[in-house]
Amino acid sequence: MLLADLGADVIKIEPPGGDFVRETPPFHSEDDEFGGYFQSINRGKRSLELDFTEEDDRADFRSLVEKADVVVENFRVGTMEKFGLEYERLAEINPQLVYASMRGFGDPRTGSSPKQAEPAFDLVAQALGGVMHQTGDEDGPPTKVGFGVGDIFTGVLHTVNILAALHYRDRTGVGQFVDTAMYDAMVSLAERAVYQHSYTGEVPKRRGNAHPTLFPYNAFEAEDGYIVIAALGDNHWRGLCETMGRPEWVVDYPHANDRLANRDQLRAEIEDWVSTRTTEEVLSALEGDVPCGPVQDISDVYECEHTQRREMLVEAELPHTDETVTIAGTPIKMTKTPPEPGDRAPLLDEHRSELLETDSLSKTELEEIYPERVEVSDSSSHER
Repeated sequence: MLLADLGADVIKIEPPGGDFVRETPPFHSEDDEFGGYFQSINRGKRSLELDFTEEDDRADFRSLVEKADVVVENFRVGTMEKFGLEYERLAEINPQLVYASMRGFGDPRTGSSPKQAEPAFDLVAQALGGVMHQTGDEDGPPTKVGFGVGDIFTGVLHTVNILAALHYRDRTGVGQFVDTAMYDAMVSLAERAVYQHSYTGEVPKRRGNAHPTLFPYNAFEAEDGYIVIAALGDNHWRGLCETMGRPEWVVDYPHANDRLANRDQLRAEIEDWVSTRTTEEVLSALEGDVPCGPVQDISDVYECEHTQRREMLVEAELPHTDETVTIAGTPIKMTKTPPEPGDRAPLLDEHRSELLETDSLSKTELEEIYPERVEVSDSSSHER
């Protein structure tokens, strides 16, 4: 999706019957061709339905690979080998190919794992990588992050991986195999716990909305909602103390370590101050001097002027109606080549005729039709 936003021609290779995510709700009342999840993450792609158990379909796939820049797949280890479509064979067809695998536990080509043959989903990756253990209240159970960071963050890193390989290929003319594992991505996301354990020998505990080494860095409950305050710098601390009418705190707790050592007492007094005010009163008092913000639900995000001005909510068409639905925009911003979320997600096999017709064109002809084009053949099944 990110590569499509950046201008890549992404061909989504779907198995017979299509990606099962098409059936994931919610569905729009005017069109049930596919659900919101599929619409959001498959925008801007073209769809081609292929059955890799059929030689004709494998031949069609190989013909696309001849002119592709990138192949992305997220099957289990050994799956593509069963079809004779693994990296080594495809590289014989196209030596400049970047072959990018994204799985739960990586590929033996980049580093072995005893778990490599196992399937994985977001929840499993969060649990194994230390993310769940660090998330939640101190006296509560391990908690997964509300959104699929095991999927999303791995995909973001995979995009970086692919772009780096393309840059290398552009300089050398040589493609390569690149690999991003969900488990690895979660360990990198939990980097704070890694160095804390190394430095202290202790297993970091869950701290809810607090931070283990910074204070104040918490969520506080106001009369009508929650607000976060992150007064980390001495200037921010000074602004908070003056706003609260506690100028003596600037003298009593002048350094970050002083504030951290006395966090329990200070937190209780900040909680008392916030609890007698509305979120708007707290924000009006602090904004401009102290990093802070309300804890917003998604309806608040919809109404926020920032998200509107920054085009972080965009409209996508539904296939069989004039209605549109709202999906998240792209956070990647540029002045000369700004990315744009693409067209709606494709219908199953919607682009078969144009893709098979395009297949007869040479790479030079394709580059004339699609200047600055990078083609990604996405054979991900979403079944890791």
